[in-house]
Amino acid sequence: MTGNLPDSDPADRDPRERGMDRRSGGPALSPWLIIGGIGLLAVAVYVISAL
Repeated sequence: MTGNLPDSDPADRDPRERGMDRRSGGPALSPWLIIGGIGLLAVAVYVISAL
């Protein structure tokens, strides 16, 4: 018995499924982008509360 599952070869997959693969190896959102957004939100709350 082999370790290969049926229909697990990339050449055997449906062409529509290939389009669903991730196009990049990186994360969807950079952690620094999330941290920067939280920081920007904190600054906005500070400025609004100081008015």
